[in-house]
Amino acid sequence: MTHLWVRAESRANEDRVGITPDGVATLIGDGMRVTVEDSPRRIIPTDAYRRAGAEIAPEGSWTEAPPDAIIFGLKELPDDGTSLTRRHIMFGHAFKGQPDGKRLLERFRAGGGTLYDLEYLLDQDGRRLAAFGYWAGYAGAAVSLKCWAAQAHGAICGPVHAYADRNLLVEELRAQMDATGRARPNAIVIGARGRVGTGAADLLTEMGVPVTRWDMEETAHGGPFPQVLAHEIFINAILAQPGAPVFVPASAVNPGRALRVIGDVACDPTSDFSPIRVYDRTTTWDAPALRVADDPPLDVIAIDNLPSMLPRQASVDYAAQLLPVLRRLDRPDEGPWGRAAAIFREHLNEV
Repeated sequence: MTHLWVRAESRANEDRVGITPDGVATLIGDGMRVTVEDSPRRIIPTDAYRRAGAEIAPEGSWTEAPPDAIIFGLKELPDDGTSLTRRHIMFGHAFKGQPDGKRLLERFRAGGGTLYDLEYLLDQDGRRLAAFGYWAGYAGAAVSLKCWAAQAHGAICGPVHAYADRNLLVEELRAQMDATGRARPNAIVIGARGRVGTGAADLLTEMGVPVTRWDMEETAHGGPFPQVLAHEIFINAILAQPGAPVFVPASAVNPGRALRVIGDVACDPTSDFSPIRVYDRTTTWDAPALRVADDPPLDVIAIDNLPSMLPRQASVDYAAQLLPVLRRLDRPDEGPWGRAAAIFREHLNEV
């Protein structure tokens, strides 16, 4: 019997979950065993999973799960150096040359475990089968506008937090922008046809911000891209990968630009393939903006769990996309799971 163990998230400001109680009931109906760890922060209460038929385990007890259990979480595990012996489903951020990723792969090598990276659950044509992208783009654009509004008052964006519903975020953001007394900024979204870009463009449009939408056709020539510097807001929705063009070179910190805020929703600053070269580290909920230039100001936001600002909408949307894939876990060597395992082994061999 396939045993899926849904762990509690250990990262701060992470209230999302990758499966709903209805999804748990579906898997149990398929003949799967499902254990869900208790979590006081998860946006969906533990009792809802209990009512759906899941076995409930203490928070953080996945380290004592049966050896054949498949551990399912979203964000990274505690970086404690322990060997990883089981099969894990999560966003590993380990296949693009990230320093933390190398350490994670070394832990899997030491323990003999396997990583099914959620970013690499792909169909036969290489398209992702489930993604939080829409809500990442939506929240990333919102924080970018918060940075713009803070600059209008001569400040830098303060801490951000989660919202029980997106309407609360929209109402707060509209009031903050109106309070500046300024006309709405213009914005450019690169990757506008994808999930992330669509979410970003939707939020910007909802806020009355004129949006220039670019995708592969507009960036195929490889650069440079002076148009990016001619917009006040730039939202990057393109993943760092070999061959990715540079949209914002290091020289972009110089005067003579309209650009004031970069929302790097793709958020791979430590990757060798990052398309944004003016910063080198992620930002946080407590300090969402990294100021990389002062005259005029240029702020970068690069929060790597943006969808958790809207945990309910993001969780329900993502879980619906992922459930058909989870239902195939009884065939871990085939289809998307087999492809994800092969990608993991390929990168493990390079460590």
